Amino acid sequence: MKKSSELLHVVLGNEACDIDSMVSALTFAYFLSKTLGSGEAAVPVLNIPRAEFPLRSDSIFLLKESGLSPDYLLFRDEVDLHGLQQLAITLVDHNVLPEADGALEPAVVEVIDHHYLERTPSPSCHVTMETVGSCATLVTERLVQKAPEVLDQQVAQLLYGSIITDCVNMAPEAGKVTPKDSQYAVLLETRFPKLPPRSVLFQSLQSAKFDVSGLTTEQMLLKDMKAVSGGDLKLAVSIIYMTLDSFLQRRCLQQELCEFCHKHNYNLVIAMTISFKDNKEPFRQLAVYSSSTLIRDEVSKVLEKARNSLLNLSPMSTPYPDVKTYVQGNTLASRKKVLPIILDFLKERERKMAHGCNLEDLELEEECPLEQSDCQQCLEDAGMEEDSGVPPTPMNSLVEGCPLDNGIPKINAEVLVEKVSKIASEEEVLFEGQ
Repeated sequence: MKKSSELLHVVLGNEACDIDSMVSALTFAYFLSKTLGSGEAAVPVLNIPRAEFPLRSDSIFLLKESGLSPDYLLFRDEVDLHGLQQLAITLVDHNVLPEADGALEPAVVEVIDHHYLERTPSPSCHVTMETVGSCATLVTERLVQKAPEVLDQQVAQLLYGSIITDCVNMAPEAGKVTPKDSQYAVLLETRFPKLPPRSVLFQSLQSAKFDVSGLTTEQMLLKDMKAVSGGDLKLAVSIIYMTLDSFLQRRCLQQELCEFCHKHNYNLVIAMTISFKDNKEPFRQLAVYSSSTLIRDEVSKVLEKARNSLLNLSPMSTPYPDVKTYVQGNTLASRKKVLPIILDFLKERERKMAHGCNLEDLELEEECPLEQSDCQQCLEDAGMEEDSGVPPTPMNSLVEGCPLDNGIPKINAEVLVEKVSKIASEEEVLFEGQ
Protein backbone atom coordinates (compact mmCIF):
# COMPACT_ATOMS: atom_id res chain seq x y z
CA MET A 1 0.00 0.00 0.00
CA LYS A 2 1.18 3.53 -0.71
CA LYS A 3 2.23 5.54 2.34
CA SER A 4 -0.18 8.22 3.52
CA SER A 5 2.67 10.76 3.50
CA GLU A 6 2.77 10.66 -0.31
CA LEU A 7 1.23 13.54 -2.21
CA LEU A 8 -2.24 12.82 -3.55
CA HIS A 9 -3.03 14.60 -6.83
CA VAL A 10 -6.78 14.93 -7.30
CA VAL A 11 -8.23 15.77 -10.71
CA LEU A 12 -11.58 17.41 -10.00
CA GLY A 13 -14.30 17.76 -12.64
CA ASN A 14 -17.08 20.33 -12.55
CA GLU A 15 -20.39 20.20 -10.72
CA ALA A 16 -22.52 19.27 -13.75
CA CYS A 17 -20.47 16.10 -14.20
CA ASP A 18 -21.42 15.80 -17.85
CA ILE A 19 -19.48 13.60 -20.25
CA ASP A 20 -16.81 16.24 -20.88
CA SER A 21 -16.18 16.77 -17.17
CA MET A 22 -16.13 13.06 -16.38
CA VAL A 23 -13.88 12.08 -19.29
CA SER A 24 -11.48 14.98 -18.71
CA ALA A 25 -11.09 14.00 -15.05
CA LEU A 26 -10.64 10.28 -15.77
CA THR A 27 -8.20 10.58 -18.64
CA PHE A 28 -6.08 13.39 -17.21
CA ALA A 29 -5.77 11.54 -13.90
CA TYR A 30 -4.69 8.46 -15.83
CA PHE A 31 -2.13 10.56 -17.70
CA LEU A 32 -0.80 11.87 -14.37
CA SER A 33 -0.65 8.38 -12.90
CA LYS A 34 1.66 7.38 -15.76
CA THR A 35 3.86 10.47 -15.69
CA LEU A 36 4.13 11.59 -12.06
CA GLY A 37 7.07 10.64 -9.87
CA SER A 38 7.05 7.79 -7.38
CA GLY A 39 6.11 10.05 -4.46
CA GLU A 40 2.77 11.10 -5.93
CA ALA A 41 -0.50 9.31 -6.67
CA ALA A 42 -3.25 10.64 -8.97
CA VAL A 43 -6.98 10.01 -8.74
CA PRO A 44 -10.03 11.50 -10.51
CA VAL A 45 -12.90 12.79 -8.36
CA LEU A 46 -16.32 13.40 -9.94
CA ASN A 47 -17.91 16.48 -8.39
CA ILE A 48 -21.35 15.02 -7.57
CA PRO A 49 -22.67 12.50 -5.05
CA ARG A 50 -22.48 8.90 -6.22
CA ALA A 51 -26.25 8.55 -5.80
CA GLU A 52 -26.78 11.14 -8.53
CA PHE A 53 -24.60 9.48 -11.17
CA PRO A 54 -27.40 7.21 -12.50
CA LEU A 55 -29.00 10.39 -13.92
CA ARG A 56 -25.99 10.77 -16.25
CA SER A 57 -27.31 8.15 -18.66
CA ASP A 58 -25.05 9.21 -21.54
CA SER A 59 -21.95 9.07 -19.33
CA ILE A 60 -22.91 5.60 -18.15
CA PHE A 61 -23.41 4.53 -21.76
CA LEU A 62 -19.97 5.80 -22.79
CA LEU A 63 -18.31 4.04 -19.86
CA LYS A 64 -20.02 0.80 -20.77
CA GLU A 65 -19.08 1.12 -24.44
CA SER A 66 -15.48 1.76 -23.38
CA GLY A 67 -15.40 -1.28 -21.11
CA LEU A 68 -15.24 0.63 -17.81
CA SER A 69 -17.29 0.17 -14.66
CA PRO A 70 -18.70 3.03 -12.51
CA ASP A 71 -17.55 0.97 -9.52
CA TYR A 72 -14.04 2.31 -10.11
CA LEU A 73 -15.14 5.94 -9.92
CA LEU A 74 -14.68 8.16 -6.88
CA PHE A 75 -17.29 10.82 -6.08
CA ARG A 76 -17.13 14.04 -4.09
CA ASP A 77 -19.33 12.77 -1.26
CA GLU A 78 -16.92 9.87 -0.72
CA VAL A 79 -13.82 11.87 0.13
CA ASP A 80 -13.14 14.80 2.45
CA LEU A 81 -10.60 16.79 0.48
CA HIS A 82 -10.29 19.22 3.38
CA GLY A 83 -9.00 16.41 5.57
CA LEU A 84 -6.06 15.52 3.30
CA GLN A 85 -2.70 16.96 4.34
CA GLN A 86 -0.62 16.17 1.23
CA LEU A 87 -2.87 17.34 -1.60
CA ALA A 88 -2.55 18.80 -5.09
CA ILE A 89 -5.59 19.60 -7.25
CA THR A 90 -6.06 19.98 -10.99
CA LEU A 91 -9.39 21.49 -12.04
CA VAL A 92 -10.74 20.28 -15.37
CA ASP A 93 -13.74 21.70 -17.26
CA HIS A 94 -14.06 24.54 -14.72
CA ASN A 95 -11.63 27.03 -13.26
CA VAL A 96 -12.89 28.24 -9.86
CA LEU A 97 -13.51 26.70 -6.46
CA PRO A 98 -16.59 27.58 -4.36
CA GLU A 99 -16.18 29.88 -1.39
CA ALA A 100 -16.73 26.93 0.96
CA ASP A 101 -13.69 25.24 -0.63
CA GLY A 102 -11.53 28.33 -0.29
CA ALA A 103 -9.16 26.51 2.05
CA LEU A 104 -8.28 24.18 -0.84
CA GLU A 105 -7.09 27.02 -3.07
CA PRO A 106 -3.39 26.67 -2.16
CA ALA A 107 -3.58 23.06 -3.37
CA VAL A 108 -4.75 23.99 -6.89
CA VAL A 109 -1.71 23.60 -9.12
CA GLU A 110 -3.29 23.43 -12.58
CA VAL A 111 -6.45 24.28 -14.51
CA ILE A 112 -7.52 22.89 -17.88
CA ASP A 113 -10.72 24.50 -19.10
CA HIS A 114 -12.63 25.88 -22.09
CA HIS A 115 -15.04 28.21 -20.27
CA TYR A 116 -15.00 31.90 -19.42
CA LEU A 117 -11.97 32.47 -17.19
CA GLU A 118 -13.01 33.67 -13.74
CA ARG A 119 -9.85 32.63 -11.97
CA THR A 120 -7.34 35.20 -10.70
CA PRO A 121 -3.90 34.47 -12.21
CA SER A 122 -1.36 32.98 -9.83
CA PRO A 123 2.25 31.86 -10.39
CA SER A 124 1.53 28.70 -8.39
CA CYS A 125 -1.20 27.53 -10.77
CA HIS A 126 -0.64 26.73 -14.44
CA VAL A 127 -3.74 27.57 -16.49
CA THR A 128 -4.59 26.08 -19.87
CA MET A 129 -7.68 27.91 -21.07
CA GLU A 130 -8.87 27.91 -24.67
CA THR A 131 -12.42 28.35 -25.91
CA VAL A 132 -12.58 25.10 -27.85
CA GLY A 133 -15.76 23.06 -28.02
CA SER A 134 -14.66 20.38 -25.57
CA CYS A 135 -12.29 20.31 -22.63
CA ALA A 136 -11.43 16.77 -23.74
CA THR A 137 -9.80 18.32 -26.80
CA LEU A 138 -7.30 20.10 -24.55
CA VAL A 139 -6.69 16.90 -22.58
CA THR A 140 -6.12 14.99 -25.83
CA GLU A 141 -3.62 17.63 -26.93
CA ARG A 142 -1.71 17.25 -23.65
CA LEU A 143 -1.58 13.47 -23.97
CA VAL A 144 -0.44 13.59 -27.58
CA GLN A 145 2.28 16.13 -26.85
CA LYS A 146 3.55 14.82 -23.51
CA ALA A 147 2.81 11.08 -23.34
CA PRO A 148 1.44 9.62 -26.58
CA GLU A 149 2.01 6.09 -25.26
CA VAL A 150 -0.82 6.69 -22.74
CA LEU A 151 -3.30 7.09 -25.59
CA ASP A 152 -4.69 3.60 -26.15
CA GLN A 153 -8.01 2.38 -27.56
CA GLN A 154 -10.01 2.85 -24.34
CA VAL A 155 -8.64 6.29 -23.55
CA ALA A 156 -9.16 7.32 -27.16
CA GLN A 157 -12.79 6.17 -27.15
CA LEU A 158 -13.54 8.15 -23.99
CA LEU A 159 -11.93 11.31 -25.38
CA TYR A 160 -13.50 10.83 -28.81
CA GLY A 161 -16.99 10.36 -27.35
CA SER A 162 -16.63 13.52 -25.29
CA ILE A 163 -15.36 15.64 -28.19
CA ILE A 164 -18.07 14.66 -30.65
CA THR A 165 -20.74 15.08 -27.96
CA ASP A 166 -19.69 18.58 -26.94
CA CYS A 167 -19.13 19.60 -30.55
CA VAL A 168 -22.53 18.23 -31.68
CA ASN A 169 -21.09 15.65 -34.06
CA MET A 170 -18.59 18.25 -35.33
CA ALA A 171 -21.39 20.05 -37.20
CA PRO A 172 -20.38 23.65 -38.02
CA GLU A 173 -24.00 24.82 -37.94
CA ALA A 174 -24.19 24.00 -34.22
CA GLY A 175 -21.56 26.66 -33.54
CA LYS A 176 -19.54 24.58 -31.05
CA VAL A 177 -16.71 22.98 -33.01
CA THR A 178 -13.37 24.75 -33.52
CA PRO A 179 -10.44 23.81 -35.80
CA LYS A 180 -8.59 22.31 -32.83
CA ASP A 181 -11.55 20.08 -31.96
CA SER A 182 -11.67 18.84 -35.53
CA GLN A 183 -7.90 18.34 -35.60
CA TYR A 184 -7.89 16.02 -32.60
CA ALA A 185 -11.09 14.20 -33.53
CA VAL A 186 -9.51 13.33 -36.87
CA LEU A 187 -6.25 12.38 -35.14
CA LEU A 188 -8.11 9.92 -32.88
CA GLU A 189 -10.00 8.48 -35.86
CA THR A 190 -6.76 8.03 -37.77
CA ARG A 191 -4.76 6.45 -34.97
CA PHE A 192 -7.60 4.23 -33.80
CA PRO A 193 -9.58 3.04 -36.85
CA LYS A 194 -11.59 0.66 -34.64
CA LEU A 195 -13.37 3.58 -32.97
CA PRO A 196 -17.14 3.48 -33.56
CA PRO A 197 -18.23 5.51 -36.60
CA ARG A 198 -18.66 9.13 -35.61
CA SER A 199 -22.36 9.49 -36.42
CA VAL A 200 -23.24 6.12 -34.89
CA LEU A 201 -21.53 6.95 -31.59
CA PHE A 202 -22.98 10.45 -31.49
CA GLN A 203 -26.54 9.27 -32.10
CA SER A 204 -26.18 6.55 -29.47
CA LEU A 205 -24.93 9.06 -26.91
CA GLN A 206 -27.68 11.51 -27.81
CA SER A 207 -30.32 8.82 -27.44
CA ALA A 208 -28.98 7.95 -24.00
CA LYS A 209 -28.74 11.60 -22.99
CA PHE A 210 -32.23 12.52 -24.14
CA ASP A 211 -33.86 9.52 -22.52
CA VAL A 212 -35.73 11.14 -19.64
CA SER A 213 -38.48 8.55 -19.48
CA GLY A 214 -39.44 7.80 -15.92
CA LEU A 215 -37.64 10.81 -14.42
CA THR A 216 -39.43 13.16 -12.05
CA THR A 217 -39.29 16.90 -12.68
CA GLU A 218 -36.73 17.20 -9.89
CA GLN A 219 -34.54 14.54 -11.45
CA MET A 220 -34.78 16.23 -14.84
CA LEU A 221 -33.65 19.51 -13.29
CA LEU A 222 -30.77 17.80 -11.47
CA LYS A 223 -29.69 15.73 -14.48
CA ASP A 224 -27.65 18.53 -16.06
CA MET A 225 -27.65 21.50 -13.69
CA LYS A 226 -25.26 24.24 -12.74
CA ALA A 227 -25.90 26.76 -9.99
CA VAL A 228 -24.65 30.28 -9.35
CA SER A 229 -24.93 32.51 -6.33
CA GLY A 230 -24.35 36.12 -5.42
CA GLY A 231 -25.36 38.02 -2.32
CA ASP A 232 -28.67 36.62 -1.13
CA LEU A 233 -29.60 34.91 -4.39
CA LYS A 234 -29.05 31.34 -5.52
CA LEU A 235 -30.03 30.39 -9.07
CA ALA A 236 -30.13 27.03 -10.83
CA VAL A 237 -29.61 26.72 -14.59
CA SER A 238 -30.74 23.33 -15.91
CA ILE A 239 -30.64 21.78 -19.37
CA ILE A 240 -33.89 19.97 -20.16
CA TYR A 241 -33.77 17.41 -22.95
CA MET A 242 -37.20 17.90 -24.50
CA THR A 243 -39.23 20.72 -26.00
CA LEU A 244 -40.49 23.38 -23.61
CA ASP A 245 -44.04 22.60 -24.69
CA SER A 246 -43.64 19.02 -23.46
CA PHE A 247 -41.99 20.18 -20.27
CA LEU A 248 -44.83 22.62 -19.52
CA GLN A 249 -47.36 19.83 -19.95
CA ARG A 250 -45.90 17.83 -17.08
CA ARG A 251 -48.47 17.24 -14.36
CA CYS A 252 -48.29 19.73 -11.48
CA LEU A 253 -45.23 21.41 -12.98
CA GLN A 254 -45.62 24.74 -11.19
CA GLN A 255 -45.96 23.00 -7.85
CA GLU A 256 -42.94 20.79 -8.56
CA LEU A 257 -40.82 23.83 -9.51
CA CYS A 258 -41.89 25.52 -6.29
CA GLU A 259 -40.99 22.45 -4.24
CA PHE A 260 -37.65 22.12 -6.02
CA CYS A 261 -36.66 25.68 -5.11
CA HIS A 262 -37.77 25.31 -1.50
CA LYS A 263 -36.06 21.95 -1.07
CA HIS A 264 -32.74 23.03 -2.56
CA ASN A 265 -32.84 26.67 -1.44
CA TYR A 266 -32.93 28.27 -4.89
CA ASN A 267 -34.62 31.61 -5.53
CA LEU A 268 -35.01 30.99 -9.26
CA VAL A 269 -34.66 28.29 -11.89
CA ILE A 270 -33.74 28.81 -15.53
CA ALA A 271 -34.68 25.80 -17.65
CA MET A 272 -32.96 25.74 -21.05
CA THR A 273 -34.60 23.14 -23.25
CA ILE A 274 -32.92 21.62 -26.28
CA SER A 275 -34.33 19.37 -28.97
CA PHE A 276 -33.46 18.73 -32.60
CA LYS A 277 -35.49 19.34 -35.73
CA ASP A 278 -35.31 16.30 -37.99
CA ASN A 279 -32.54 15.02 -35.69
CA LYS A 280 -30.20 17.67 -37.07
CA GLU A 281 -30.83 21.35 -36.32
CA PRO A 282 -30.91 22.31 -32.62
CA PHE A 283 -34.04 24.02 -31.31
CA ARG A 284 -33.77 25.92 -28.02
CA GLN A 285 -36.38 27.36 -25.67
CA LEU A 286 -36.03 28.90 -22.25
CA ALA A 287 -38.16 29.21 -19.12
CA VAL A 288 -37.62 31.35 -16.03
CA TYR A 289 -39.38 30.30 -12.81
CA SER A 290 -39.52 32.04 -9.43
CA SER A 291 -42.25 32.55 -6.86
CA SER A 292 -40.85 36.09 -6.45
CA THR A 293 -42.32 38.30 -9.15
CA LEU A 294 -39.57 40.87 -8.70
CA ILE A 295 -36.70 38.42 -9.06
CA ARG A 296 -38.38 36.59 -11.96
CA ASP A 297 -38.91 39.86 -13.85
CA GLU A 298 -35.43 41.15 -13.06
CA VAL A 299 -33.66 38.04 -14.35
CA SER A 300 -35.95 37.80 -17.38
CA LYS A 301 -35.15 41.38 -18.38
CA VAL A 302 -31.42 40.70 -18.06
CA LEU A 303 -31.73 37.73 -20.40
CA GLU A 304 -33.94 39.62 -22.84
CA LYS A 305 -31.51 42.54 -23.06
CA ALA A 306 -28.27 40.53 -23.03
CA ARG A 307 -25.74 42.17 -25.34
CA ASN A 308 -22.54 40.24 -24.78
CA SER A 309 -24.20 37.04 -25.95
CA LEU A 310 -27.45 37.86 -27.74
CA LEU A 311 -30.04 35.17 -27.03
CA ASN A 312 -32.72 36.65 -29.30
CA LEU A 313 -35.59 35.66 -27.02
CA SER A 314 -39.19 35.77 -28.22
CA PRO A 315 -41.91 35.48 -25.53
CA MET A 316 -44.14 32.41 -25.60
CA SER A 317 -47.54 31.92 -24.02
CA THR A 318 -47.41 30.07 -20.70
CA PRO A 319 -50.13 28.41 -18.60
CA TYR A 320 -48.35 29.38 -15.36
CA PRO A 321 -48.18 32.91 -13.90
CA ASP A 322 -44.85 32.16 -12.16
CA VAL A 323 -43.11 30.96 -15.33
CA LYS A 324 -41.86 33.18 -18.16
CA THR A 325 -41.21 31.31 -21.39
CA TYR A 326 -39.29 32.10 -24.56
CA VAL A 327 -38.22 30.73 -27.90
CA GLN A 328 -34.45 31.23 -28.15
CA GLY A 329 -33.73 32.53 -31.62
CA ASN A 330 -29.97 32.19 -31.28
CA THR A 331 -29.65 28.41 -31.13
CA LEU A 332 -25.85 28.69 -30.88
CA ALA A 333 -26.06 30.25 -27.40
CA SER A 334 -25.64 27.34 -24.99
CA ARG A 335 -25.57 27.49 -21.20
CA LYS A 336 -21.87 28.31 -21.44
CA LYS A 337 -22.92 31.64 -22.97
CA VAL A 338 -25.82 32.23 -20.57
CA LEU A 339 -23.88 31.74 -17.31
CA PRO A 340 -21.62 34.81 -17.78
CA ILE A 341 -24.76 36.92 -18.29
CA ILE A 342 -26.17 35.68 -14.99
CA LEU A 343 -22.84 36.10 -13.21
CA ASP A 344 -22.55 39.71 -14.41
CA PHE A 345 -26.09 40.35 -13.18
CA LEU A 346 -25.31 38.92 -9.74
CA LYS A 347 -22.07 40.92 -9.44
CA GLU A 348 -23.85 44.14 -10.42
CA ARG A 349 -26.61 43.39 -7.94
CA GLU A 350 -24.06 42.78 -5.17
CA ARG A 351 -22.36 46.05 -6.05
CA LYS A 352 -25.64 47.91 -5.64
CA MET A 353 -26.27 46.17 -2.33
CA ALA A 354 -22.81 47.20 -1.12
CA HIS A 355 -23.68 50.81 -1.91
CA GLY A 356 -26.63 50.70 0.44
CA CYS A 357 -29.50 50.06 -1.94
CA ASN A 358 -32.62 48.90 -0.11
CA LEU A 359 -33.35 45.32 -1.13
CA GLU A 360 -35.93 44.52 1.57
CA ASP A 361 -38.70 44.66 -1.00
CA LEU A 362 -37.25 41.81 -3.06
CA GLU A 363 -39.53 39.32 -1.28
CA LEU A 364 -37.10 36.47 -1.74
CA GLU A 365 -38.96 34.32 0.74
CA GLU A 366 -42.36 34.41 -0.93
CA GLU A 367 -44.38 31.35 -0.07
CA CYS A 368 -45.32 28.78 -2.64
CA PRO A 369 -48.48 30.01 -4.39
CA LEU A 370 -50.14 26.63 -3.89
CA GLU A 371 -51.16 25.28 -0.50
CA GLN A 372 -49.36 22.24 0.88
CA SER A 373 -52.64 20.34 0.82
CA ASP A 374 -52.75 20.92 -2.92
CA CYS A 375 -49.17 19.63 -3.17
CA GLN A 376 -50.09 16.41 -1.43
CA GLN A 377 -53.27 16.00 -3.45
CA CYS A 378 -51.33 16.48 -6.66
CA LEU A 379 -48.86 13.79 -5.62
CA GLU A 380 -51.66 11.43 -4.72
CA ASP A 381 -53.42 12.08 -8.03
CA ALA A 382 -50.21 11.22 -9.83
CA GLY A 383 -49.87 8.00 -7.84
CA MET A 384 -46.64 9.15 -6.19
CA GLU A 385 -45.43 9.36 -2.63
CA GLU A 386 -43.72 12.44 -1.22
CA ASP A 387 -40.39 10.61 -0.92
CA SER A 388 -39.60 9.74 -4.53
CA GLY A 389 -36.04 8.63 -3.84
CA VAL A 390 -34.53 11.60 -5.67
CA PRO A 391 -30.74 11.78 -5.27
CA PRO A 392 -29.28 14.44 -2.94
CA THR A 393 -28.63 17.94 -4.20
CA PRO A 394 -25.63 18.26 -6.50
CA MET A 395 -23.53 21.04 -5.03
CA ASN A 396 -21.20 22.78 -7.41
CA SER A 397 -18.23 25.01 -7.93
CA LEU A 398 -20.22 28.25 -8.15
CA VAL A 399 -22.67 27.92 -5.29
CA GLU A 400 -22.31 28.43 -1.55
CA GLY A 401 -22.26 25.41 0.71
CA CYS A 402 -19.79 22.60 1.02
CA PRO A 403 -20.75 19.54 -1.07
CA LEU A 404 -19.58 17.36 1.81
CA ASP A 405 -22.22 18.54 4.28
CA ASN A 406 -24.78 15.84 3.55
CA GLY A 407 -24.16 13.37 6.34
CA ILE A 408 -22.51 10.71 4.19
CA PRO A 409 -19.40 9.13 5.78
CA LYS A 410 -16.24 10.28 4.04
CA ILE A 411 -13.14 8.36 3.14
CA ASN A 412 -10.32 9.56 5.38
CA ALA A 413 -6.76 10.08 4.19
CA GLU A 414 -5.53 6.57 5.06
CA VAL A 415 -8.46 4.80 3.43
CA LEU A 416 -8.36 7.05 0.36
CA VAL A 417 -4.69 6.37 -0.27
CA GLU A 418 -5.41 2.66 0.06
CA LYS A 419 -8.24 3.03 -2.45
CA VAL A 420 -5.93 4.88 -4.83
CA SER A 421 -3.42 2.08 -4.44
CA LYS A 422 -6.07 -0.46 -5.38
CA ILE A 423 -7.14 1.62 -8.35
CA ALA A 424 -3.52 1.80 -9.49
CA SER A 425 -3.21 -1.96 -9.19
CA GLU A 426 -6.26 -2.33 -11.43
CA GLU A 427 -4.97 -0.06 -14.20
CA GLU A 428 -4.58 -3.06 -16.47
CA VAL A 429 -8.34 -3.55 -16.18
CA LEU A 430 -9.25 0.11 -16.34
CA PHE A 431 -7.32 1.37 -19.32
CA GLU A 432 -5.57 -1.50 -20.99
CA GLY A 433 -8.45 -3.70 -21.98
CA GLN A 434 -10.39 -6.45 -20.26
